[in-house]
Amino acid sequence: MEEIYNEAHEAVESEDSNDSKKRTIVVPGEIIISDDDYLPGEGTRREGANIIASRFGLAEEAGKVIRIIPLFGAFVPRRNNVIVGRITDINRSGWMVDVDSSSSGFLPLEESPRFINKNEMDQFLAIGDVIAAKIWSIRPKGMDLTTKEKGLGKLEEGLISRIIPSRVPRVIGREGSMVTLIKERTECNITVGQNGWIWIKGPSIDAEILARRAIEFVAEKVHLSGLTEKVEEWFREQEK
Repeated sequence: MEEIYNEAHEAVESEDSNDSKKRTIVVPGEIIISDDDYLPGEGTRREGANIIASRFGLAEEAGKVIRIIPLFGAFVPRRNNVIVGRITDINRSGWMVDVDSSSSGFLPLEESPRFINKNEMDQFLAIGDVIAAKIWSIRPKGMDLTTKEKGLGKLEEGLISRIIPSRVPRVIGREGSMVTLIKERTECNITVGQNGWIWIKGPSIDAEILARRAIEFVAEKVHLSGLTEKVEEWFREQEK
């Protein structure tokens, strides 16, 4: 933990002093700010006038809201999350899906976008196939998935990249700005799963590798402000 703390601390210190959003490293139980005018956001709680950290990460002040950007964390399934996973088994009622979580995923036969004969299920989705799906129900030991919506279903060819799930929001960016930038600069189709699995399909293997490297760069720099500008600079460096 000390090594992780030092690495993050050095990264924060390297930030430009004129960044509009100041970030500080905090640990659970630490008082971030004592001020009734501020509101607790994600990863924080209020105790009297104090806003307290509930997790390890970077505390960020956004207006009058204090939230914590987690540096680490497992995938916590939520209804309507889009995930990317791999088919691991087939039974008469649907497909089992590995979503890299303690909860297993299940895609019921009726949640496929068209009628499928039970005797031909492996022709639609076979063991080893990668899919994008949405969580529509969460059970105590698993989650039910659907592929009925646009953009969901089997993901053919391309490559899979994996990042820490808590860093997915930074890869997506505000209103999809970061992933859109990477798509435009690499000409790749990219599907980002909330479970940290990311599918990349481009016009060439070189384009796919460039997109993966860009995603890894973002995932490693989640603690930085002005990250969009840094990614654009990173792309310019790759062109030299």
